[in-house]
Order: sequence, then structure tokens, then C-alpha cells
Amino acid sequence: MPDEQRPEGAPGPNPAPAQPTPPPAQAAPAKPPAAKPAAPAPPPPPPAWEGDLPSALKDEFGERVSDFIACQGQPSFLARADAVRDVLESLRDSHEFDYLVDITAVHWPKRDAAFDIIYVLYSFSRNQRIRMKIQVKDGERPGSAVDLYPTANWLEREVFDMFGVEFDGHPDLRRILLPDDWTGFPLRKERTILDMDNRWVQENLGIESGQ
Repeated sequence: MPDEQRPEGAPGPNPAPAQPTPPPAQAAPAKPPAAKPAAPAPPPPPPAWEGDLPSALKDEFGERVSDFIACQGQPSFLARADAVRDVLESLRDSHEFDYLVDITAVHWPKRDAAFDIIYVLYSFSRNQRIRMKIQVKDGERPGSAVDLYPTANWLEREVFDMFGVEFDGHPDLRRILLPDDWTGFPLRKERTILDMDNRWVQENLGIESGQ
């Protein structure tokens, strides 16, 4: 019945049922902070290098040699810088290490002995390769091995060219890869790939940078 015709007091149409009030939204539980990943365990120390050769070198040189290890399966030891020629001569004459394969270096600018010099030697009769390392300060001159191993000539020149380490007694110590008038030593850590001798590049190649 239309509202204007409904008798006074007559009930109106049924009201729509009330919608239930939804419960208040609950905040999602806070996630616990992510756990920091555990620091990786330090690698185990390399195994000791044992046998006739390290024993013989220890007997001959005492405290002038140390740290006999087999790093990555390659026998290595540390010698004092003032013992380098004596140890190399013994390895050549008494232990048949007749080939000096390589001499290279690593620069540690924050360390007092700023350079590791690494000698790699090989014995044909033993079919064995070993490494000897010495540590020298910046400006210290280890003895040259040119008269012991002819290959030391160019190898020591390369270390000089790249790192600036001079070898006392080398017969012709000059650059071997870079021009003679190049400034600086590119494999020292204080040099960057962009911090090379741009003066030489500009003057000799006519370009702004060697990069």
C-alpha cells in the first residue's frame, strides 16, 4: 500500500535486516627480524709440507727458512731475504732444481715488508715443482739470481718493471715491457688502471689516455 494511503498506525514494510558488523581488522603479526647469515668458516690451514727436501733445507738453513706448506698441492716455503741466493744455490746444486720457471711479486702496501717475491723452481729429475717466497721492504734489494739461473735475467727485469723492486747485482736491470722513460710501476697497489703515465701516452701516442 502506498504510504499516503496507509492508515495511521499501520505498520510499514519490513525493514531490511541489519548487516552484521564485521570484526575489527587485526594487524598482521610482525615478522621477526631476519637472522644475519652466519659468517663463513675460515678455510682450514694448508697441510704441512714434509719429506726429505724440507728436512734437508731445515737442517742446512735453520731459522733462515720456515713455513713449509703444501698450498693447493704445491710445496712452498718462506726464506729470509738475505738467504735467497744461498737457498737457490743449494736447490740447484744439491737438490737438482735446475730450472727457474718464474719470478713474480705481490704488493702489500700496508705491510712493513711491502713485497712478496715468489720463485717457482722445477726439477726435471724429480718431476717436482716448488715455490720459495721472500719478503722485502720497499727499497730493499734482494740479491740477483742471474749467475745461478740464466732465466732470472728477464724475470727479475719484469719484476722491476712492474713493481719497482731492484735486484742487487743484476747485470742489466732496466724495463722489459714498458718504455724506458715510463713513470711509475703499474702493478703497485697505489696505481689504478686510470692512473698510468698519461703524460707519456699524450706525448708519444697523441691521445688523452691509454684507456
